[in-house]
Amino acid sequence: MLSERQNKLLQAIVEQYAEVASPVGSSLLAKVFDVSSATIRSEMAELEKQGYIDQPHTSAGRIPTDKGYRYYVNNINITESGKETAADRRAEKALASRLGSGGISEQIIKNAVDTLVELTQNLGIATIGDQLYMSGLSNLFGQPEFINGRQIKEVAGLLDNLEPWLHEAAPNQPLNVYIGRENPIGRSAGCSLIVSKFRSPHSDQSYIGVLGPTRQSYRDVMMLVRRTGEALEEVL
Repeated sequence: MLSERQNKLLQAIVEQYAEVASPVGSSLLAKVFDVSSATIRSEMAELEKQGYIDQPHTSAGRIPTDKGYRYYVNNINITESGKETAADRRAEKALASRLGSGGISEQIIKNAVDTLVELTQNLGIATIGDQLYMSGLSNLFGQPEFINGRQIKEVAGLLDNLEPWLHEAAPNQPLNVYIGRENPIGRSAGCSLIVSKFRSPHSDQSYIGVLGPTRQSYRDVMMLVRRTGEALEEVL
């Protein structure tokens, strides 16, 4: 069980790492929490001991582990009320525009995926009947995590098997998050899959979501994916 400060420290590491894509150091966190760097290093050492963060290089900052991301995801409330940001308003406007333009259901779902790609800069996916629609592959492979051939091969294997796995596993929660090695396929791909279930004319078990690196802004992406699934149900 993490202390309140450790919980907030892990949250800060996850969110800062998502933003800058480089290990987070104690000096930066010391300024954020208004405590000494020694205090931060002590707390980081405990988080590392418990497996929530890792130190990729000697004398470098820390990055979250899959366990750290899972703890973060399990302990954030994406429905909590708060001040609406410009990004929130932009997302709602984009969804309303793309999904409210009418057309056949297949095109509406594709529009929703394209909107997710635009807003998250991840790979967008959706099931349409027995087919998997994907968009934004260049976004995924443009991330700094995917710069070597082995990693790209792992991601490609995940994508090849994603559609049959979704039909077989049929995740039953409105919002499902699979982090890193939690993915039943492509366990070494370093990816997180965030999908929302929705009802469509094609199936009661349709899915829409994104695939991106484990390093991402989970709170924002989870909220957006869930809202997109809800919006599709309203429109369709």
